[in-house]
This record gives sequence, C-alpha cells and structure tokens, in this order.
Amino acid sequence: MTQKFLFFSILFLSIFSGVNSQNIQVIPACTGYAVPIEGYTANGESDMFFPNHGLSGWSSLHQQIEYYFYVVTPGKADLFFTARADVQGNQIQAICNNHKMNATMPVGKAFKEVKIGSVEFKDPGYYKLLIKGLKKNSVNITEIQSIKFAGEATQGMHFNKDCRRNAASVHLKYPVADTSKLVAFYNEVTIPAGSDLVNSYFMACGFKRGYFGMQVNSNIERRIIFSVWDAGTESFDRNKVNSENKVSLIAKGEQVFAGDFGNEGTGGHSHWVYDWKSDETYRFLITAAPDSANGTTIYAGYFFVPESQKWKLIATFKAPKDGEYLHGLYSFVEDFDGANGQGYRKALFSNQWVRDDNHGWKEITECNFSTDATGRSGERTDFGGGTEGENFYLWNGGFTQSDAKYGDIFRRNPQNKKPTIDFSRNVDSAITADKEKAQLKQALKSGLIDTTGSVGGVYYKIVKEGDGSYPELPDTVVVHYKGSLLSNGSVFDQTKAEPASFPLNRLIKGWQQGIPKCRKGGTIRLIIPSSLAYSIRSLDVIPPNSILVFDVTLVDIKKEIPKGNSDPARN
Repeated sequence: MTQKFLFFSILFLSIFSGVNSQNIQVIPACTGYAVPIEGYTANGESDMFFPNHGLSGWSSLHQQIEYYFYVVTPGKADLFFTARADVQGNQIQAICNNHKMNATMPVGKAFKEVKIGSVEFKDPGYYKLLIKGLKKNSVNITEIQSIKFAGEATQGMHFNKDCRRNAASVHLKYPVADTSKLVAFYNEVTIPAGSDLVNSYFMACGFKRGYFGMQVNSNIERRIIFSVWDAGTESFDRNKVNSENKVSLIAKGEQVFAGDFGNEGTGGHSHWVYDWKSDETYRFLITAAPDSANGTTIYAGYFFVPESQKWKLIATFKAPKDGEYLHGLYSFVEDFDGANGQGYRKALFSNQWVRDDNHGWKEITECNFSTDATGRSGERTDFGGGTEGENFYLWNGGFTQSDAKYGDIFRRNPQNKKPTIDFSRNVDSAITADKEKAQLKQALKSGLIDTTGSVGGVYYKIVKEGDGSYPELPDTVVVHYKGSLLSNGSVFDQTKAEPASFPLNRLIKGWQQGIPKCRKGGTIRLIIPSSLAYSIRSLDVIPPNSILVFDVTLVDIKKEIPKGNSDPARN
C-alpha cells in the first residue's frame, strides 16, 4: 500500500467515523409504550419493557408499540432496529411521519441490527414511531433492544434516554407566609374530557405533611384519596417506622378504606371509591388542628359530593412531631405509573381559599409553577401550565411543546366566592345518626347514662333543680361546665375557678336545645349527638362524629352580650 493511498484511507475513515458519531441517535427500546397497555409482573413492573432488554414479550398482533422523539434539524434519517426473533418470517411495519416501512426480523439468540427504511422530516417538532406486528410464526413477534436513527435529521434530536416512562409531574405552589396560622385550605378541580387517563393523580390540596385529590386507578375504578406522612426518615417500609413517628387514624367516612402506604415515604392512607366525572367541578377541603403543647396536628380531608350537595369526611389523621398549622400548599398533576406516559393529562384548579385561626377566609390568586426531576433534567419537555380565565391549569404528557418553565408565576382574576362549609348535614349523616341512636340506646340500657327526658334529639338529666328563671335563646348564659366524650369519658374542656359567659344562640345546637330546660342555679347533664354538636368537624380534642356529654351549672342569665371568651360549645 502506497503512502499516498494510506493517507487518503485514514482521512476517509476519520471523516466517515466523525459523521456517523455526530449523526446517530440510539433510543433505548425500554422507553416505548404499548397500546393497549401491557400487563405487569408480580413486582408491579411492566411485563414488556425492561431496562436491560428493551422490548420483550410482545406477542399480540393487535397491540402496537409507540416511541416519541423531537426533531430539531429537518432532513433525512435512516431507521434501524437492533432486534431478534425466535423463528424465520416474523414481520413488522414501522410508520413514521406517515411513511410506512416493512421489515422481517432477524433470527438468532444474539441481537442483530436490521435496517427498516428511511424517513424525511421536513419540520422541527415531535414525531411518533409506530410499530405494528404484521406476521408471526412464534409466540412473540420480536424483541427490540434499541432503535437507531442515522442521518442529518438526528442533529439535536431529543428523546427519553431513561427507562422511566412517566410524564414529568407538574405543580402549582401557592405562596403563603411561614408565619401564617392557616387551619383550612380549599380548592376546586375540573378535569377536561379526554384528560382523565388511567394512572392519573390530580391532586387538589397538598401541604407539608400530605396531599388530597382524585385518581384514575383503572378503567373501572376511580378514587378520592387523602394521605398524611409519618415523621422520621423511613422512605419505603412502614413496618420499620417507630410507633412514636407513625400517623394514626382518628376517624373515617362511611365506605372509606384506611391503611398504610410506603415506597415514597410512609404514612396513613385513605381512599373512597367514587366514580368522578370529567368536566365536573369538584371541591376539596383540608383542615389542621395543631396542638403545640403535645407536638401533634390533626389533619382532615373533606370532599363535596355534587350529587347530594353535601360534604363527606374522607379521613382524619393525627400526625406526631408536628404541632404546626398548614404550610407548603400546592397542587399537582401526576402520571403515577408510566405505562401510558405518552398520554395527555390536564387539570383546571380554581377558587383557592385559605382560612386562618381567627376564622378569616382569604382568596389565593397567585402561584408558582414547578416540575419534578424528570422535567428539570430535560428528560421530558412535554409539560406546562398557566392561566385560563379564572382558572390555573397544569398539563403533562402528549409529547407537545411546553408552554411554561420552572419558576414561572401565574396570576388569575379573583372570583370572590368564599367557600360555604356546612357539615351539619353531610353525606353520611343518616348512617351516623342510626349508629348513634343504637349507641345511646345501649348506653341507656346499660345504665351508662340516665336521663330526665329528651328534646330535639338531645338527652338531658336535671342533676340539680334550680330556683330561677329559664334562659331563652337571645340570652347570655353564665356557666360552669365540663365537656367529655361519651365513647371513653375523656374530658376535652372545662371551666376553672371562674364561670364563662356565652350568647346561647351562638353555641352548638345541642346547647341551644338543652340549656333552656335548666333553671338558673340548677345543673343539667346534656348528651348531645354529633349532628347537634360538631358533626364531622375535626378538632384537636374532639374526633369527628363524637357524642358529647356536658355537665353544666347555670350560674346566671344575662340579657346583654359580653365581649371576648372562646368556647368549645361555640358553633
């Protein structure tokens, strides 16, 4: 070989090698999507897409495989599969940018590269590669380890290099001061038709210790879900969490499942199977009752059921090592599985309000946009958010161009529609009333309680007869009292040396019904069903749906309304 020929040979190989290295893009086959969705292994993993093997176990000619990528540089590219088949004659068809390419898969134990065809991309943008099985002579159609594009169109080509197929999670973070003493967070959510895909979590009310929203769990099941995290650092196994760090269930609504969760932190989980609909607006409310002295906070989730126009308690949890108000408020849209991570999900969030411990409501009209590590790293860029009229919105998936970036601030017009919260007549009222009637009947039968009579659903006993007048609803009553739970006798509040004064018509219904049966100077015991007390409200010392017992001595009756004083029997 002459020196001149050797020089040009080396130059040619160098140039050829450089062109190929710059104009080749290899897509891992594990990043694809099966339509219909594939099944799962015993460990809950995909039974078709594997990090080490790519696409495997594809057996149905009625199932198609999809891959997505973004072209930056228009031009042509050759398409190759690194694949193998069990027997001769298995054929596939690849469709990309409306161009159909047929190919027979190579046979053997080793993967082999086979050229499928060539594609021209005239414009930048997202493209789909669709693979169909045309013919198979074995159980499986083919296995594909990787997909390669070679040519000028690959310059700057973007695709998912990670076998995690989920769309990026996107969030709205609502700015509230760390010093705010918030006891309630209210939000409304609407899912547009077609956006309610399986494996979706549309989370309405998130906070530092948990989240509350709705999911599509399968083609036949949807849920309202409320969860609160444990204290401590365990991320996966709740059995490893010390008892002093565990969230405890205080109460739950009828037909609500309550249990544990793990793998993304640990904690208490609850859900109600409910067939919510797209294009319907749903209302969510979370409350917090902190106990700073004991370092705990009681969190409760409530869902407004439009069919009955009533609220429903989902669950109430006590969180240890807390004692704080609501902080870190947010909403999100999540693709929690990845099997259909190519799908487009969208949620509208509107009419956000928070309430402080002085009972004042304030509307939230501003939020910050964020995304998870998948979005921040650029692995997935098909996500966004913004404002539509009076709504904030979030979306992910669909392999369409993003319309928002991390840190964007969104503002909406105020709606001035303060939430109206009436728990006295809730979804489970009738069932709860029947249970409490049976409980009271048993308590009477066993002698646990003794009564003089009942009025308006309140049982009462005149412990000591007074010699003064009877109070009326407009009056202010001056009383000594002790409040306890019928369930276990625990005292949740009582007066000390000095009596307390309250306008009677501002107290719970049970007091308004029962106190007028007691003369001034007398003592009365009231046994009050939850519907006439605090119903499904979650207080720091009174669980939802609690029958209350009050021992009340009526010291005085006044016509004027005093200033100040707070009261556990106040509405």
